[in-house]
Amino acid sequence: MASEKLTAMAVSDAKYSGKPHKLTDGKGLYLYITKHGKYWRYDYRYGGKRKTFSIGVFPEVSLATARKRLQDARNKLSEGIDPSYHKQVAKLAGSGGDTFKDVAEEWLQKRAEWSDGHRRTVRQRLDNDLLPYIGNRPLQSIEPAEVLAVLRRVEARGAIESAHRIKTLASQVFRFGVATTRIASDPTRDLQGALAKHTEVQLPSITDPAAVGELLRAIDSYTGNPIVLHALQLAPHVFVRPGELRGALWSEINFEEALWTIPARRMKRKLEHKVPLSNQSLAILKSLHHFTGAGTLVFPGMREDTRPISDMTLNAALRRLGYASGEVCIHGFRHTASTLLNERRDFDPDLIEAQLSHVDGNGVRRAYNQAQYVELRRSMMQDYSDYLDSLKQLR
Repeated sequence: MASEKLTAMAVSDAKYSGKPHKLTDGKGLYLYITKHGKYWRYDYRYGGKRKTFSIGVFPEVSLATARKRLQDARNKLSEGIDPSYHKQVAKLAGSGGDTFKDVAEEWLQKRAEWSDGHRRTVRQRLDNDLLPYIGNRPLQSIEPAEVLAVLRRVEARGAIESAHRIKTLASQVFRFGVATTRIASDPTRDLQGALAKHTEVQLPSITDPAAVGELLRAIDSYTGNPIVLHALQLAPHVFVRPGELRGALWSEINFEEALWTIPARRMKRKLEHKVPLSNQSLAILKSLHHFTGAGTLVFPGMREDTRPISDMTLNAALRRLGYASGEVCIHGFRHTASTLLNERRDFDPDLIEAQLSHVDGNGVRRAYNQAQYVELRRSMMQDYSDYLDSLKQLR
């Protein structure tokens, strides 16, 4: 290990020689001597720029203390945090100033239209990946390179898609800051192309008809919690998104009309979605009603009946049935239905897309779809449920 260049005595004896000069100590630390005093400083690079961090004034800050503060600054830098803003952060802490956290919390409070599930997801991303690193930073002082350093941490753990989603989340907070005159512009706008490209990965699903029949037989043999069993049985017949399935309310189910109406607030695209229920779907729901019909949720959690079962619970049940995570997941039933229905070519692709609640870019056509497709989809859903039953008979 290289020896330190300065000693306490050398620092104490150093004198101004008629012009400012430096006494270096290594690792970027040096004593800057002027006619006004002796100043500890640390030179470093951040975001491609040379910067200087003021550590303190000698003798109030000794050589030993300066080295300790240097190490603290280097640690921050290794975490992607610009140490030059350390004092600003300390001053703002608890002051109610416009930090990233202050603005993020205000922005979050105004998102009354969000579902509880989406709000929990955003809250988790803020708490885990943004606030620990830039939460206490003055909003107007945050630079693109600082945001990129935070995103690189997410990227480094292999979560490429999450890194892009967190970048979008940060941008929403910054744009709220622009709208409320806290900052002039969104620093994430300069990060276009800075992250690794996210490649869309098809969620695991089974599309071979014989294998689908085998999966359906395996589900029927499930001996665990009856709520989980009924969710697994219903999922292939309605092929809605997992969150839409899990969060189903009994008030949304109309047994007389054989129709499940999912309100816009629970839909990914924020548009009401009508799901025609086949005879098989109705039978599953009526069977489940004996277990959970007295409550609000169709699929309440096993520990807390005010919250629905989780994706993890349903996917764990599939693992218990012998299916690996790379073979099938609860979301995969959507791809299964889309593939089987399109391959059979018995129904217009627009019907399939409407049932999958994929939004049509044409507003007039979308309105027509909503008005006209329900009865056509009802025929398709009954046909598909009958087809699934026939697959279960294949051996």
